[in-house]
Amino acid sequence: MQATADSTKMDCVWSNWKSQAIDLLYWRDIKQTGIVFGSFLLLLFSLTQFSVVSVVAYLALAALSATISFRIYKSVLQAVQKTDEGHPFKAYLELEITLSQEQIQKYTDCLQFYVNNTLKELRRLFLVQDLVDSLKFAVLMWLLTYVGALFNGLTLLLMAVVSMFTLPVVYVKHQAQIDQYLGLVRTHINAVVAKIQAKIPGAKRHAE
Repeated sequence: MQATADSTKMDCVWSNWKSQAIDLLYWRDIKQTGIVFGSFLLLLFSLTQFSVVSVVAYLALAALSATISFRIYKSVLQAVQKTDEGHPFKAYLELEITLSQEQIQKYTDCLQFYVNNTLKELRRLFLVQDLVDSLKFAVLMWLLTYVGALFNGLTLLLMAVVSMFTLPVVYVKHQAQIDQYLGLVRTHINAVVAKIQAKIPGAKRHAE
């Protein structure tokens, strides 16, 4: 009974995160997506020029400069107008930002779920539970050695972020043509996998 409840809770959390991510990546709220996309790009470009420590320090200084300047401005304005509006950030200072025990448990359970699944999948691949899948994984790792030689981690991350915020929109606009080409590629891959399975003893799993 407890396992069912935990599974339902994880599905609910994942569904909520997935819905929010889809809204961002498909630009359903242009202003919100623009802010998130721009923030990611600014952060990544900054990391290409400065160290992580420097970027964090600059961001903290920028935030402090803004809040301190606004606090002084409001204090002077209140003194000139002889008003007593109180602290300009009072609403935010009184805002509850602590995580409850239930929230911590929820996110911990979600993290545990994905870590366990990842470990099981890696064990399956490295211990060759399915020969074809392990060979696919080996080919992928081999290709990544060339990718790593051409690009560093930050460049790849930057390309991934740009792709995440552009490819979904492009796919929606040109879905028919893209699906047609993807179908051809998948048919070719399935044919190659079928030939490999036919030649390798023990590779019984059919191509999906």
